Amino acid sequence: MNVGSNPPAWPRISLVTPVWNSARYLDATIRSVLNQAYPNLEYIIVDGGSTDGSVDIIQRYESYLQGWVSEPDRGMYDAINKGFAHASGELMGWISATDMLHAGSLSVVGSVFAKFPEVEWITGRPAGFSDDGMAVEILKLRRWSRIPFLAGANRYIQQESTFWRRSLWEGAGGRVDDSRRNGSDFELWARFFRHAKLYSVDALIGGFRSHPDSLGLQNLAECHRVHEEIIQQELATMPQAPVLRSFRALSSRVMSIPSLEKPWRQLVLGTLPKLPGIQRAPVIRYRKNSWVIE
Repeated sequence: MNVGSNPPAWPRISLVTPVWNSARYLDATIRSVLNQAYPNLEYIIVDGGSTDGSVDIIQRYESYLQGWVSEPDRGMYDAINKGFAHASGELMGWISATDMLHAGSLSVVGSVFAKFPEVEWITGRPAGFSDDGMAVEILKLRRWSRIPFLAGANRYIQQESTFWRRSLWEGAGGRVDDSRRNGSDFELWARFFRHAKLYSVDALIGGFRSHPDSLGLQNLAECHRVHEEIIQQELATMPQAPVLRSFRALSSRVMSIPSLEKPWRQLVLGTLPKLPGIQRAPVIRYRKNSWVIE
C-alpha cells in the first residue's frame, strides 16, 4: 500500500474506510469524505476482496486516496488495523463503507483538536441516515464519563462521529481488537476511557446508515452480549467493581419488567451521569465564531 503525504496546514486526519461488498453505498461514503475538501486528509480504503463492483468504485477515486488495497482479511476490524498501520495522521477515525460524514465535519474535527490540545477524543451529536441516504435523525447531545458508561447508563457512543489523537490510540494499545466480528469499537472506547475524558462536540460529524445488511442491526442481541463481556473484563481492573456489578445486576432485573423499563431508564440511568462525583467532560460548542468549552 502506498501512502502519500501533504504539507502540514490543519492537523492531519487519518481516516480509514473498511469495505466488503458494499458497492450499493460505497460511492456515497467516499464522496461524503472527499467533498469535505479538508486540506490535510489522509484517506485510506481497505477492501476485503469484494466481488460486487466495490473495487471498481475505489479505483475511480484512486487519485484522491493516500492508499488503498483489496485483499482477503478477517473482517472489518482487521481491515481497520491494516489501514491505521499505514497512517501517519495526528488525528484518527474510521467511517464504514455504508455510513457517511456530514458536510464540513472534518473541519469541525480539525479545528476542535487544534484549539484544545488537552482534548484527546471527541464525539459529535448522534445522527442517522435512511437506507437511501437521507439525513433523518439527529439525537440529543450526551455527556460521557467512564463510570456511567460501564454501569450501563450510556451504551452507544456513535463510532461514525468519534475521532481521537494518535497519542491516545498508541497509549491505549494502538489497535482495534480484531478477534471478534462486532462490538470492538465498544471495547476501544472502554480502553480510551482509562486514559482520557470523552468530550462531546455540539456539531454534526458522522451518521450511521440504517440498512438491511447492517451486521449490528441484524445481531443486536449478540452485540449486547459482547458489550457485557467487555464490561465485565473492564470491571475486573477497577476498585469500584463490586458496586458496579451490583448496580448492573439490579438494573438488568428491573428493566426485564416491561412496566418499569422506561421509568428506570429515565429516572435512574438518566440521572446517573449527573450524580456528584461523576466527572463528566464539558461540552464543546461553537460560539461567536470560535469553539468554547462549556
